[in-house]
Amino acid sequence: MHFGAAFYPEHWPRDRWATDIQLMQQAGFTVARMAEFAWSTMEPTAGHYELDWLDEAIAMLAQHDIVSVLGTPTAAPPAWLVEAHPDILAVDEQGRRVQFGNRCHYCVTSPELHAAAGQMVRAMAERFGKETNVIGWQLDNEYNRVCYCDRCRDKFQHYLAEKFCSLDALNDAWSTRYWSQTYSAWTQIPLPIVPADARAPIVHNPGLRLAFRRFVTDRYRRFQRLQIDALRPHLEPDRWITHNFMGWFDGFDHYAMTEDLDMCSWDWYVGTGHHDYLASGASHDLTRGFKRRNFWVMETQVGHTVHTTLNNDLNKGETRAMAWHAIAHGADGLLYWQWRMALGGQEQYWGTIVDQSGQPRPIYEEVRQFGQDMARASSVLAGTRVAAEVAILNSYEDRWAVHMHRHHKDFDYVTHLLDYYRPLARRNIAVDVISVEAGLDDYRLVIAPALHLLNDRRVGALKHFVERGGHLVLTIRSGMKDDLNALLPMRQPGQLAELTGSEVEEYYALAEPVRIESDWLRGTTRVWAERLSVQDTTTRVLAQFGPSNGWLDGQPALTAHSYGLGLVYFMGAWLDDEAQQVLVDRVLREVGIEPPLEVPTGIEVARRFNPQGDDAWILINHERNACTLTLPWPAYDHISGTSLRGDVELPPYGVAVLTQI
Repeated sequence: MHFGAAFYPEHWPRDRWATDIQLMQQAGFTVARMAEFAWSTMEPTAGHYELDWLDEAIAMLAQHDIVSVLGTPTAAPPAWLVEAHPDILAVDEQGRRVQFGNRCHYCVTSPELHAAAGQMVRAMAERFGKETNVIGWQLDNEYNRVCYCDRCRDKFQHYLAEKFCSLDALNDAWSTRYWSQTYSAWTQIPLPIVPADARAPIVHNPGLRLAFRRFVTDRYRRFQRLQIDALRPHLEPDRWITHNFMGWFDGFDHYAMTEDLDMCSWDWYVGTGHHDYLASGASHDLTRGFKRRNFWVMETQVGHTVHTTLNNDLNKGETRAMAWHAIAHGADGLLYWQWRMALGGQEQYWGTIVDQSGQPRPIYEEVRQFGQDMARASSVLAGTRVAAEVAILNSYEDRWAVHMHRHHKDFDYVTHLLDYYRPLARRNIAVDVISVEAGLDDYRLVIAPALHLLNDRRVGALKHFVERGGHLVLTIRSGMKDDLNALLPMRQPGQLAELTGSEVEEYYALAEPVRIESDWLRGTTRVWAERLSVQDTTTRVLAQFGPSNGWLDGQPALTAHSYGLGLVYFMGAWLDDEAQQVLVDRVLREVGIEPPLEVPTGIEVARRFNPQGDDAWILINHERNACTLTLPWPAYDHISGTSLRGDVELPPYGVAVLTQI
């Protein structure tokens, strides 16, 4: 278990480093991340490397029992490199060359970038790969840029030629006869650029658009592998390689990107407002689900940010509660961004632990409190993991396809997914957010929000899961297309109709909410409705639509169908929050999954499973008021160092880490 912050010693005189590092040690730091933006410092001119300063910083941190994570600086190609090779700079959708002076300003297909980045990473690896005080490496920083230059178009055309092998196959898959789009040469295929003044993003073929998103993933994965190949030969086997992803960012398929990494990590910021643990838990579970193992939070907010229109500070105590929330969801390391304010630069107003004068800010004491927490509790948390019986399937390709044709401006894939996650989080049910391609044998309940694209593998996996006794929830917009983004020649849910015992007669984008009615469920559907038609006499109608547009009146809105030893719920509605909680609670009861503890609203309870014996229970009060809960068993709190039984009061933003006694 590790705790620390991002540290940029290159910003400050060497005679200041010792003071900073001593303050870090007093705060309980065990790790610091460095160098991910230091390319111009480490290589001030082409081929001339200056790494002694980083060596010195690593050694000085180690003297204070703080290990290092090094970042490869490829997110910030320096001015001399851009001057020598201007087309390293990416081109945006409007055809404008990105200006130097930001970050991630590169074209990911640039051979000049690849050559320079490979040499830079190799130089770092040769110098620090065997360094015992460097425990891991972060590649680049928050991949995000999409380039639309002529070179990327050429690469995309070659990518399509490799995937489809023939133009006839591509034309057939994309239905290019529509609008006379048939291609007779690979060079005719454009990049799917959407004009800034487009009234609706329908100017390009849906097959083309989905293929381009897959191409972007492929190019970033190649760039990432280039760095891994430069690093790995110089590292000890126990040194890990990661990248700091950005939660629900959808610029590429994260499941494909993380296949080549040893560990996953992400950067977590609230921005405006305050922490919503019922939603942020999904982001942690998403990151844990990339490789279905524990993860790190490589950056998290301390104080405020600068990128939103209202950059408020977090409440006193909220930062500590957030840190424990990450640990509760499987984080084995948490680093704040950042240690000290830079005097210049674009993020000079960003909240930090130490201010521009070098003095601790008020948040320093709260950070130190978390360091003390970790020192007391890490022994019972190390080697533990989150064990979930519920999985929510996530697919970047389904998300892309839905968002290409939302059909309703408020139809958002992630919002829809979170509407199934929140009721589970409110009951403190552990959830894995996993790839739609992942194995399902570990789960009793699987929820598949908007499973839009189908192929034989997906259909077969879901049938096998339900046959052996699993419970499956299929939702709106499921089973509409194939995996090339073409409509299936059958009604929804396509090949999954055998599981549902019902099909979709019609779908409706809703201008106003429609009532949902049954003997146990009352509520409304918003944004979307699908009129279901029962196709099997054993299929049960669990709810109907109320009076609406005439087409939906009295028609099935929710069905349940037994298949093998399992059960499938088919949703034709997007329920309001209260009705959604009622639905999810009913599904949990039928599956036989119960909350771990009965606690008041705002109290989070999470279990980190220990294969060797004692599980660790993490209790967090996310409210600004004290809350009381009743423990069903006697326990020892490793934070306070006290034994507890019966009624326990958690103060505002209070935390307890328990083992049963």
